[in-house]
Amino acid sequence: MTHTQTKGIEILVKNWFREDLSLESDSNYFYNYEITIRNRLSYPVQLLSREWHVVHLLFGVSTVRGEGVVGETPTLMPGEEFTYVSGCELVNSMGRMYGKFFFKDLSTEELFYAEIPSFNLIHPPLLN
Repeated sequence: MTHTQTKGIEILVKNWFREDLSLESDSNYFYNYEITIRNRLSYPVQLLSREWHVVHLLFGVSTVRGEGVVGETPTLMPGEEFTYVSGCELVNSMGRMYGKFFFKDLSTEELFYAEIPSFNLIHPPLLN
């Protein structure tokens, strides 16, 4: 598990390979990741959007931007956390993801971001 903390927002990432959804013969490698966002601040925040950078072993970097996460723009009160699971498909056996979540401080309306820690996506046989 990897984690970061930016401006009082802690982000934890756990990821795993999905053999049941992957077809190595078709260069199709699928990974799931679980993100937990913890509000360590003394005021409520709302997650507004995300920006992911997916680094493909042979094909460079693709960027994905969008509103919220998994169709939600959750509000986190002080001490609360939000967890979700999503996935990423690669056309080669190795890659990496990192990014940012964009938030609004609901007490001041100030916008800020928190870094999503970088994590590797590696086909398990390559780890031997």
